[in-house]
Amino acid sequence: MKNRKHLTPSEVDKLLEAAREGKDPERDYCLISMCFTHGCRVSEIINWRLADIDIEGGNIFIHRLKNGFSTIHPLYPRERKCLSRWLEKRKGYRGSDSEWLFLSNRGTRLSRQRIYKLIRNYSEAANLEVNAHPHMLRHGCGFALADRGIDTRLIQDYLGHRNIQNTVLYTASNARRFKEVW
Repeated sequence: MKNRKHLTPSEVDKLLEAAREGKDPERDYCLISMCFTHGCRVSEIINWRLADIDIEGGNIFIHRLKNGFSTIHPLYPRERKCLSRWLEKRKGYRGSDSEWLFLSNRGTRLSRQRIYKLIRNYSEAANLEVNAHPHMLRHGCGFALADRGIDTRLIQDYLGHRNIQNTVLYTASNARRFKEVW
C-alpha cells in the first residue's frame, strides 16, 4: 500500500492529530485541513491570500492552477473555527501584515518545500503506512467525495478539473458503487 497516491479520511484525521502536537499547531492543522477539504495543490495553498477568505460570509476563493476552473467554495464550521484560531495566532507572527494566509516563522509565506516537509514529518509522527505528501490530500479529497456518492460532475467542478477524464479516476475505483449490485 505504500504506492497508494491518496490518503484516506482516517489517515487525514491522524495527520491532523499529529499536527495538533507540532510546533505550529494552529497553522499546520488549518493548512492540512483546508488542503484536504478543498482538494488543493500545494501551489494553490501557498498562494492563498487573506483577501481570498471571507470568514463571516463563509466563503473562500479557490484559484486553481494548471488551467483549472477557479471557484468559490463554502467554508465549513470546522474550518471557520480552525481558521479563526490560526488568524488569531498569526497576529503574533513576524510578517503578520503580509497578504499571505500561511506564514513561516520568518514571516514569509510558506514554501512548497516546507509544506512537503511538514506533511512528511506529520505522516511519520502519525505512524501512517504511506509516505504522505501534500498531493495525497488532493487525491484523498477526490476519493472521499466519490465514496460519499457525490456526482462525478460536481467533483470535477469542486476540484477545478476542466477535463472529466481527470475526475473519473476517483469514481471508477469507488467500491461502494458496487454495493447494491447483488
